[in-house]
Amino acid sequence: MKFIRTGVVLLLLLCPLLSISQSVTGDGPFSQLIIRGVMLINGDGSPPRGPIDIVVEGNKIVSINVVGYPGVEIKDSSRPQLKEGGKELDATGMYLLPGFVDMHGHIGGVAQGADWDYVFKLWMAHGITTIREPSGRSIDWTLDLKRRSEKNEIVAPRIFAYTGFGQTTDKFNPLNDIPISTPEQAREWVRANAKNGADGVKFFGAEPEIMAAALDENKKLGLRSACHHAQMSVARWNVLHSARAGLTTMEHWYGLPEALFSDRTVQNYPLDYNYQNEQNRFEEAGKLWEQAAKPYTDKWNAVMNELLDLDFTIDPTFNIYEASRDLQRARRAEWHEDYTMPSLWKFYEPSMVSHGSYWHDWGTEQEIAWKRNYQLWMTFINEYKNRGGRVTVGSDSGFIYQLYGFAYIREMELLRESGFHPLEVIRSATLNGAEALGWGDKIGSVQVGKLADFVIVEENPLANLKVLYGTGAVRLTEENEVVRVGGVKYTIKDGVIYDAKALLRRVKIMVDAEKAKTNWKLTQPGMQN
Repeated sequence: MKFIRTGVVLLLLLCPLLSISQSVTGDGPFSQLIIRGVMLINGDGSPPRGPIDIVVEGNKIVSINVVGYPGVEIKDSSRPQLKEGGKELDATGMYLLPGFVDMHGHIGGVAQGADWDYVFKLWMAHGITTIREPSGRSIDWTLDLKRRSEKNEIVAPRIFAYTGFGQTTDKFNPLNDIPISTPEQAREWVRANAKNGADGVKFFGAEPEIMAAALDENKKLGLRSACHHAQMSVARWNVLHSARAGLTTMEHWYGLPEALFSDRTVQNYPLDYNYQNEQNRFEEAGKLWEQAAKPYTDKWNAVMNELLDLDFTIDPTFNIYEASRDLQRARRAEWHEDYTMPSLWKFYEPSMVSHGSYWHDWGTEQEIAWKRNYQLWMTFINEYKNRGGRVTVGSDSGFIYQLYGFAYIREMELLRESGFHPLEVIRSATLNGAEALGWGDKIGSVQVGKLADFVIVEENPLANLKVLYGTGAVRLTEENEVVRVGGVKYTIKDGVIYDAKALLRRVKIMVDAEKAKTNWKLTQPGMQN
């Protein structure tokens, strides 16, 4: 009987594979691909227009054609003609956007039990065609996945690999694992990192002379950089120091309030604070923006204007801290039941050792402080954008109840909450990210000569960003029926078409298989099965 039950479970898990489109593994690229009849949201801030036919040859956009007017029948004579061996994709009335760029995309983690194939499918199912990994398991591991993605050997976004400063592997070990303790060692490591093929460096902070040397060498080599200004170093080296030394992008918000201090030099830590205690760390971080200069004061304006003059990029990752201001909302997000791996759910639960699992005693007072924190943080980010600063979209998924792909769309919603127009949100998710990576001439907007990276969705994302979630948006029809609409329909990367919804079904199969293997059921922390 046990064998029969097991066989039935496996059959149920495998049956959906029969209905999955072949394009779950990608169709193309084609000698010619014509995408017909779309409403184009270009990614550069210009308004939508359509109907448009877009012609792709191989992996490049070769023409963008206005083929008619709303409500008027399109004449075939006005449309680009399909060549022998070409393919047409009928997307009449759908919305086409540039492929999304996730500027803070960790490719899973050993502690989370998140495999790269699971992570990549979730990203691609949400239209994310490019990611920047700000440090990972190892540079060799990431570069191998990058090469396989470039060759379309795996279903994966384009990868930019930023090595964690000081990280070494068996292959890449220029200092024989000696800690970087001198400026010359820092320069040597940066040179070795570039030679090894990395696209940049991810810093967490270090002694000022070491940071200055590393950033200077990295800039000389033409590589880009990111930094999470961790509390252990930020008292002597904040965002302004990094930007002046050549840092190209800041992650999160650490180091920015410290640059805005006007009546103190360090955060107002309680005297029994312990950085190794995750609740201490995140609870006190929620009070940090209120210790900084107030919006639009001389100090506040001076810091902002200097960052603008330095052409500095801010990647706020609002979503990754959102549970701090509403834990129940983040914990009960509807996609967890179907798409969150059991090991990942376990990692999220309160823990003394799992990073970001700081729910030791989290309550109303902590959430209220974080709500105030967000108001001040969002005010700075929105004004930075208004004054011409570059703001990008990054998710930092795999921590704090934020799931790959879904969290990226949530980040877009939070930029909207900050005051961004939906078109500004899309630009942050596309062209701004491309420019921050140094690839603005190749991706990030729909233009002739650029790579064919697209997101196609049946609903208007400007009217409701929720239609970009894999689970779609809830709508009540005129017949009083509750339905789901949206979800990305096609993700196109390098001219290869992927069925985004089929990718998401594959993820559910992975999760269901893991649940069946471990006899696991999702329950809320502290509650029994």
